[in-house]
Amino acid sequence: MNILILDDDPFMLKLMGLQLKAFGLRHRGFMDTVACQQAKQAVETLEAGTDLIGLIFCDLQMPEMDGIEFIRHLVRLDYRGGLVLMSGEEERVLQAAEQMARAHGLHVLGSLQKPVYPDALRQVLDATLPEAPRQAEPNASAYTPDELLHAIADGQLVNRYQPKVDLRTGEVVGMEALVRWRHPVDGLVAPGAFIPMAEEAGIVGKLGDVVLSAALRDLAAWRAAGHRLHVAVNISLACLDTLDYPDTLARQLAEAAVPANQLILEITESRVLENPAAQLDVLTRLRLKQVGLAIDDFGTGYSSLANLRDLPLVEIKIDRGFVHGAAGHPGLQAILGTSLGLARQLRLVSVAEGVEDRADLDFLRQAGFDLVQGYLIARPMPAEEVEPWLQAWPTQRTELFA
Repeated sequence: MNILILDDDPFMLKLMGLQLKAFGLRHRGFMDTVACQQAKQAVETLEAGTDLIGLIFCDLQMPEMDGIEFIRHLVRLDYRGGLVLMSGEEERVLQAAEQMARAHGLHVLGSLQKPVYPDALRQVLDATLPEAPRQAEPNASAYTPDELLHAIADGQLVNRYQPKVDLRTGEVVGMEALVRWRHPVDGLVAPGAFIPMAEEAGIVGKLGDVVLSAALRDLAAWRAAGHRLHVAVNISLACLDTLDYPDTLARQLAEAAVPANQLILEITESRVLENPAAQLDVLTRLRLKQVGLAIDDFGTGYSSLANLRDLPLVEIKIDRGFVHGAAGHPGLQAILGTSLGLARQLRLVSVAEGVEDRADLDFLRQAGFDLVQGYLIARPMPAEEVEPWLQAWPTQRTELFA
């Protein structure tokens, strides 16, 4: 694949092309650069085949069609490669454009202030493109409820586990269970491609039962091997509307021989309290049974403070969008500081999600967050790889937490 550079300044086009070639294209999975001085020309290039372009550098301020309008065309064309935005405008404009592109589902690697200096360009490439860019993933419309029900019955749903680490000691304290669909044709499918469909079809509860059963079984095995861990599992709103769910869960815990206080159920913030009376009934009874409750993706919903006030939580998980790049972003640092202050005042464990580089890790440690998870620690792994990873972790722990 090639890299497309879009900028109305011919000098900038030439400079960016020379810099990218100097940094080495082939070992990053690219063949060559394509320079476009007009957005219309870039759109025509992509219309000829989006699979020929794996990375785009796009200026925001351009005549005839600006960068925001160009992004709309990327969405229309279902562009699946990487995107880096460039601009000489103020930082908040660039940040807003990033968020807009991500909201459309584009794979935004970062942004660059103009003029673009070699060190800044290298930093974006090194931090986000250690390997070739991702391939297209199936979307939710590719699957039907019947296919998912068959997958559940056939054992095609599998868990992947991502470690949660204590920021003060580097000790591994738990694992988050993340479901994947091992599709016979499409390979390993991410949850975003089928969970929305499952929720709409009313079968997400069946999916959740499979994830929870596997997570409890795996946790029991790790505990038997001597590892003091908890496991976190995302919970469906369908469960929170069922008043006898706490009793059902208690029986599952007993059958798996897992203490209730070693299970944390994660609730997505933007979806909670749609049925307040029943859901608070269920959540409160879960806490009475010592099951932990966490609010996931904190800061992305519309009732954050009300949720903190009303829900019997033990943990607050700060969304990746506020964590990634925080070390060099005063605005994100302010948001994280406020979130951390709330967590401390309410005596909640604070978890930072999506940590991918050392600078962000060091910032979070200095700020005083409790736990962290992300690709810098480990990517989600199959259950059978957890034990070897735990054995190897002390070496990486020394490197990251020295």
